[in-house]
Amino acid sequence: MNTKHTLLTGCLLIVTVITSAQIKLNSLFSNHAVLQQGMEVTVWGTAGENEEIEVEFAGQKAQTKAFNGRWMVKLKPMKASMQPKDMTITGSTTLVVNDLLVGEVWLCSGQSNMAFPLRAVLPVGNAEPLSQVISQAQNFPMIRQFSIPLKKSETIPGIIDDVNGKWVVCDSKSAGNFSAVGFFMARELQRKLNVPIGIINSSYGGTAIENWMSPETLNSNPQWASIMTNFEKNLKEFAPKLKGYQMNEASLVEQFKIDSALAVQQKKPLPRKPTAPMSPAERGGPTGLWNTMIYPLIPYAMRGVAWYQGEANASRGLQYRSLLPALINNWRSAWKQGDFPFLIVQIPGWKNHYPELKEAQLLTSQTVSKTALTVTYDCDDTLDVHPGNKQPVGERLALAARAIAYGENIVYSGPEYQSMKVEGNKVVLSFKHIGGGLVARDGELRDFLIAGSDKVFVPAKAQILKDKVLVWADGVDKPVAVRAGWRLCPQMNLYNKEGLPASPFRTDVQ
Repeated sequence: MNTKHTLLTGCLLIVTVITSAQIKLNSLFSNHAVLQQGMEVTVWGTAGENEEIEVEFAGQKAQTKAFNGRWMVKLKPMKASMQPKDMTITGSTTLVVNDLLVGEVWLCSGQSNMAFPLRAVLPVGNAEPLSQVISQAQNFPMIRQFSIPLKKSETIPGIIDDVNGKWVVCDSKSAGNFSAVGFFMARELQRKLNVPIGIINSSYGGTAIENWMSPETLNSNPQWASIMTNFEKNLKEFAPKLKGYQMNEASLVEQFKIDSALAVQQKKPLPRKPTAPMSPAERGGPTGLWNTMIYPLIPYAMRGVAWYQGEANASRGLQYRSLLPALINNWRSAWKQGDFPFLIVQIPGWKNHYPELKEAQLLTSQTVSKTALTVTYDCDDTLDVHPGNKQPVGERLALAARAIAYGENIVYSGPEYQSMKVEGNKVVLSFKHIGGGLVARDGELRDFLIAGSDKVFVPAKAQILKDKVLVWADGVDKPVAVRAGWRLCPQMNLYNKEGLPASPFRTDVQ
């Protein structure tokens, strides 16, 4: 028997956790966890074969027997509660888990912009100073984050049952390690809903969408066969590449030192430091993160998903049109909670972020039920692949959650292109989500293109007329198509009065 002493936020409380080699809870049900309100909550773990297990929590008791070393029970739907409660699991020995709350749980997943920690935030404009955000984080102990440790791989890892993560209570010391986007989303939801908020941070920098899909899903479409073919080819070529680097590392480092000294002397940017090549499987490879960072979470009850990914697929926008809906369906089918809300963060502007990827995210939000798009290209004034101003991203996600998940009648999206009509030499554009009305921020509308029958796009003038946008250009007498923000780094300034920007779009979707 092991005894662990835990210091809870705001008070000194000694708790005892009794463990055994037989009975074990999945780490999702560890101290400080948040359980989902209003739906069945599945609790599971491992134990000796045929061992009788009883789970007691919040006045409920559920019994089962372990089969093949595993056990699972279901608790009936519970109301939200800010009052911490203990969960007791009894078998041949007893296990007690402390400080559990009941509220809203969101899975925050994706790549580095979702993993981006709160401590690295660089506020812009009206965003709060980071020091203020961190110091006030202690006021939100009802927010908890479950973090999944990252692991490197040499080949595609197999399925695991437990990520061995832990829940952390939000305070001024811990908040810096929270997902910044997840924190700002959770903080806004906690303020509006007044219930505990749990975020499961399952994100891994530099990962493509196929890493997060099940093998069955990825193999279901012949058009995606090249993904695995290319991976296997790159994996085969990795060993000789690594060997070649290792043989030449000393000379490469010496040349780097010489080039760096010369760059400093000439006041030029420093060259890139030599690094060993990375294995294509290091971050899971296709299906690897499904096996190790998503599958082990199922069927933990949750409200929905916030998904911030796409940078690693930015050159494959057309393919992403089918991959993203497939991932959404994959996760929804696996959880068996119906069409839970799936909130999509559109990738920001950057030198390699092609507009077709942003379009794929927009089209998914328009065609897949209970999804929403959070537009972000205006949230920062840098061209960094990791924009530091994460507060508006998280707060816009919270708006979408309030509308899609909680049924609030609020404006949660910027203007969304709906249809076009040609009138003479002008194109009249209609939009959804116009809110209180369309507005041009900072001067006249910009970043519009127009084309005639020759399909040559030229810069266009644009003007708001009530709830429409008129687009035209000298020399284009018979326009056939319009594009807006159709570039690597959009410069659009079309908003609704609620301050939410329009997504880049084109009327000639191919």
